[in-house]
Formats: sequence, C-alpha cells, structure tokens
Amino acid sequence: MEALFFSVLLCLSLMLTTTTANVRFYEFIIQAAPVNRLCMTNEIITVNGQFPGPTLEVRDGDTLVIKVVNQAIYNITLHWHGIQQLRTGWADGPEYITQCPIKPGGSYIYRFTIEGQEGTLWWHAHSSWLRATVYGALIIYPKVGSFYPFLNPSREFAVILGEWWNRNPIDVLRDSMRTGAAPNISDAFTINGQPGDLYDCSSRDTTVFTVGWGETSLFRFVNAAMNTELFISIAGHSMTVVAADAAYTKPFTASVLMLGPGQTTDVLITTNQPPGRYYMAARAYASARGVPFDNTTTTAVLRYKFTGCARSRRGLQPPLFPPLPAFNDTATAAAFANAIRSPSAVNLPSPVDEQLFITVGIGLFNCPPLQQCGGPNGTRMGASMNNISFVLPNTLSILEAYYESVPGVFDADFPRVPPIQFDYTGNNISQSLQQPVRGTKVYKFKYGSVVQVVLQGTNILAGEEHPMHIHGYQFYVLGTGFGNYNPIRDSGGFNLVDPPLRNTVGVPVNGWAVIRFVADNPGVWLVHCHLDVHITWGLAMAFLVENGAGRLQALQPPPIDLPLC
Repeated sequence: MEALFFSVLLCLSLMLTTTTANVRFYEFIIQAAPVNRLCMTNEIITVNGQFPGPTLEVRDGDTLVIKVVNQAIYNITLHWHGIQQLRTGWADGPEYITQCPIKPGGSYIYRFTIEGQEGTLWWHAHSSWLRATVYGALIIYPKVGSFYPFLNPSREFAVILGEWWNRNPIDVLRDSMRTGAAPNISDAFTINGQPGDLYDCSSRDTTVFTVGWGETSLFRFVNAAMNTELFISIAGHSMTVVAADAAYTKPFTASVLMLGPGQTTDVLITTNQPPGRYYMAARAYASARGVPFDNTTTTAVLRYKFTGCARSRRGLQPPLFPPLPAFNDTATAAAFANAIRSPSAVNLPSPVDEQLFITVGIGLFNCPPLQQCGGPNGTRMGASMNNISFVLPNTLSILEAYYESVPGVFDADFPRVPPIQFDYTGNNISQSLQQPVRGTKVYKFKYGSVVQVVLQGTNILAGEEHPMHIHGYQFYVLGTGFGNYNPIRDSGGFNLVDPPLRNTVGVPVNGWAVIRFVADNPGVWLVHCHLDVHITWGLAMAFLVENGAGRLQALQPPPIDLPLC
C-alpha cells in the first residue's frame, strides 16, 4: 500500500503534492547535480536538483511526511532545524544520534507534526559536511484563522545565507581530518545560492528581490553558512526585527543584523526610499583573533519596480552599498543579540531542578606516533564540552541504544560541571588543560525537570563566539556576558521578565550564556556548536530525557523503515 502511495507521489513531480486535512507529503531525492558558481561548474549534492533546496511552506498543526531517497554516493540524514519533534525523536535526523544514516540507494520517511510553532526555520543535511549544499527554508504560517502579530506584509521573501567552496566540501573536510589541521576557508558567501556582484562571473545571476514603493515586506533571514557568523545590512533601509528562531519578538529597529549559523531572524522593511536599486550585503563576523576567515562580501539587490520617469532616471544607476561593521566588531554583535526579547512577559519555568555548568571551546590532541600533523606545533585540532570531545558511535544510534537498552554504545556520565575549574577566559592557559578526553557521553534528565545551563566559553587556543544549538527544544536566554561567569554577580542581571526564546544561542567570545527550559520532550537530543568545523572536532554532547508517566509523555516506537547501520 505504501509503495503504491509513493508511486503516485512521485508522479506529482517531487514537490508538495497534496494536502489531505493537515498532512503534507513531500519527496526529496538526494542527488548530484551540476551548479555554476564563480566561473566554475561544480557537481554538488542537492535535493531534487535544486540549490538551495525546496522551501517547505506549512502551517502550525500540520503533519509532514517526507520521503527521502538517497541517490547520491554518500550516506545522509536530514534535520528539521528548530522543530521540537514532540515524542518523534526518530525524525530529528542527526546521524548516529537519533538514526543511522540513509545509505546510497536507501530511503527513509520522516514523519512529524508541528505543534505550537510558527515563523522561519530551515532544514539541512546532518551528515559529514553535506550541509554545505543540502539545505532549504522551512516556513511555518499561523493556523487558518490566526494571524501575524503585525500587519500582513505586502510581500514575503526567504533569504538564505550560505557558504561556498570551489572544491567538493567533503574533500575539504577529509583533507582536514587526515592532517589534523583546520580546514580551508570558503571561497564565497551566497544569498539564495548566488555570490553576488562582487565576485568574478557572478553579477548576471545575482539574487534580486523586487518590491514596490511604499510597501512593507517580510524578509525571513536564515544563516545556513557552515562555519561563519554573518553581519547583514541593506543600503538605505532600516529593518524592524519581529521574530528570531521561529519565536516572535518585541519589535525593534536595526540597521545591521548578526546571525550565527543555525539562527533565523524575520524583519519588516518598508520601501520608502527613492525608487532605485539597493544592495543587501553580508560579510563575516569573525570573533577569533588570528584565525583565518573568508573576508569576502556577498550581495543581493533590492530593486524597486520602476514606473514612468523613474524608470529612465534611476533604472540604470549602480546600487547603493550599505555600511557594514568591521569583521571583529563584537560590540555590534552583542548589542544586536541583547536587543532580542520576547514580545511580553513570560511565565519562566521554576524552580530549577537541574543546574549544569558546561565549558565550550577548542583544544588540541597530541599527534599519534609516526604521523605528521598539521595543527599548531604538530598537534591535531580538537574541541570539547566539559573537556569531553564527543565521538559519534557507528554501530547503532544513541537513541536506538537507549530505546533497546543496548549497552556499550554511550555512557550516561557526562559531567555536570567541568572536571577541573580554571580561569576559563584567561591568557596563557596551561598546556595541561588543552587536551580533552574523547568519549560518547550524555546527561540524563527526568521528564519534566526544569533545567538551567551555563554555557561558558574558553580561551584555550583561541576564544570564539559559539552558536550553540539544542535539538528538540526551545529555551529562554536569561543572559549573556563576557569573562568568567560569576553566579553572584551575573545572575543579578538576568532578564527574568521577557527573555527571548531561541533554539540557537551565541555564547560570546570569551564569555557565557545562561539558558533555561523544561525537559518535557523524551528522547536523545544533540547539543552542539553550529560551526560545523567545531562539531567535527568534538564540540558536542547529548541530553537524554527519560519518559514521563503515560503514553503522551513517552517516546513513540521507532518506525519500521528506520535505517540500519
């Protein structure tokens, strides 16, 4: 019966095919396809031959059924970034965490329901570095009969910021893993797959957003870049921020946005300038001192529809260019993040049952005997949380091992606090603290626990802002700051009234962030830095949330087509 169903589905051209009640069916074909960028034609991994991949447009309350067919040469999984996956952890997607990967020639059907979420999210590959080209927007509209908490915009645009290599990104990663050195930086950034006018051979295909004078449009920004946080600005236009990570915010005006990889931001823009063309531009926010980064700028064009004499006067003038902060402007990045608040007072969960203090940062591994390594002083690059450098299992996913009570796949003894306390953000940190311990460890919560986590950045090797993402949850950001977190001094400045609700928080360079949530979604949930080079090095761990009382507080059984390792 299922085979017949998806045979009909395939004939309806691999896109959104039908809506029965609130069920939406898609088919994603993972395949190689030629794409021309920067004077080169690269063959990249795509979904349905599209780069970026298809935009999914759904409503709060919809159930999604997405059949993924892998016709590529690599293993793959897909993650629906920011979707809470209530009791449906089997559909979350990170390889070897909630499922084994879909092998070449294989398929898997992701099934999940969106419950109580609306706004801009996205989906992406969660295997190796396939995320470099396998990603797309996931837009959740309000339920029928519900509306935005602002006037309906005249137009809506998805704006997906990406990162491009002139080589196969998998080869870039493999070279890095072989030598132990940092991977080569990217060759360009992109807006909706196009680098823009400032790169050779790119101006003909620059992304253009066409607007009318006097309109107010909703722009949905997604940072899908692999390893770079990005500043974004639009010449001549201010932006009113109305949502972040699919949660509405108290509106505020900004001339510059800063998004870490994984984050989304929705803004309203009123086109009230003289009719013409205006650049939208994005460049790196690179917070780590002395670390190479892609110092290029990607552009798109905001183009007014010309009428009458405006066509002849303004139509051929070059676009105006916006001012952008310096690449190391931490003050601007912090000010933007701190301006995001919930639209009204929130019922903050309390009292706190579980308090964790987790360091996040870079480290080094000694080079194995008889090898030459490309990291600093002949070492291999590494990263860790509480000195544990995360290692993916490869025989069974952690969720399967937990569900089936299979021993030896993971350990449930991730430390609640750092095993050694030190001056986390100090200079000249002892070499004895630079080498983490490898392990596959989770921290276990009882269902319904109120959890508060301090995420503390470290200055081992190099301090850097880390966009930390928690799968399966949204959380309140109570506060952020610089230096070592001091519970007496810093807790007094917490926002306990209208803290923002996020799924990815930037832990400031050599600083800290404090988050709070209720562990009411059973399953195994990856916690990691969304700079993919860092998760590759081990900057990750997982939360294991036990079942509660009764069927509605328990993880659903695994689907029959769950891939095997």
